[in-house]
Amino acid sequence: MIEQFARALRLSDLSDNTIASYCKAVEYFHRQYGEITKKNLLSYKGWLVENYKAKTVNLRLQALNRYLDFIKKPNLKMRFIKVQQENFLENVISDADYRFFCRKLKSENRLNWYFVVRYLCATGARISELLQIKVEHVEAGYLDLYGKGGKLRRIYIPKRLKEETDAWLTENGHSSGYLFRNRFGSRITARGVGYQLKILAAEYGLDPKVVYPHSFRHRFAKNFLAKFNDIALLADLMGHESIETTRIYLRRTATEQRELIDRIVTW
Repeated sequence: MIEQFARALRLSDLSDNTIASYCKAVEYFHRQYGEITKKNLLSYKGWLVENYKAKTVNLRLQALNRYLDFIKKPNLKMRFIKVQQENFLENVISDADYRFFCRKLKSENRLNWYFVVRYLCATGARISELLQIKVEHVEAGYLDLYGKGGKLRRIYIPKRLKEETDAWLTENGHSSGYLFRNRFGSRITARGVGYQLKILAAEYGLDPKVVYPHSFRHRFAKNFLAKFNDIALLADLMGHESIETTRIYLRRTATEQRELIDRIVTW
C-alpha cells in the first residue's frame, strides 16, 4: 500500500524528498499504532506534540492526511496545530556578509559558486527552483514555474545579473542546458549546494549557520522591502499563497534586534 501511495504522490508533482518524508511518516504510524482509527490517530498526534516542534508536527499530520485521502477515509483527517510565529527572523545572512561572500568567490575565480549565491539572493528562488534554471531562461530574462492548480509564478533574472551571466557563459562556451552543472557536466544537486556552501563559509570565516540556500532567499526578501516597500508584490515574487507568510520579512533579524537594543538602551 505504501508503494501505491508513493506512486500516487509522484503524480502530484511533489519532490522526491517530500514523497519520502510522507511515506516514512505513514510507515511509522503503521509500525507503532497498526490499525487506522480515530483513537490511534489522535494518540499519534498527541505523541507528535509532546516530542516535536509545531512545524514538524504539522508536516507529519499533512503526510497522514494525504494518506487518508488516498485510502478514501477523509473523515478521519486531523486538524493542524497552531504555529506560534517568532517575532524575529533567525539565521539570515547579513547584507554585508552576502556581499563579502560574493567578492571572495569572484576574486578567487570560483564563478560557478559565485553565480549560485548571486542567483539565490538576486532572484529569491528556492534551491529546487534554482536548479531548474537553464541558459535559455537567462536569455529570456525569466523562468516560469507552475504550482498548485496551474498557478503561474515568474522568477525574474535582473538585468545586471543577466549581463554578468551572459559574459560568463560566453567565456565558457555554455550555450544551452542547465545553468549550474558539476565538473562531470551533470546538473548540481540541492544537497551538493548546501554542503559546498558550508565548506566555503568556514573557509571565509563566515558563520555556517547563516550560509545555506534558503538564507539567501530570506536576504532577497529583506533587501527588496528595504528598497521597495511593497509587500504584496514581494508575496507574488516569492510565490507565497498568503501575504501573511511574507509579513515576517517586515521583522528584524535577531542580530538586528540585538544591535538596536545595544545602541538605543543606554539608561
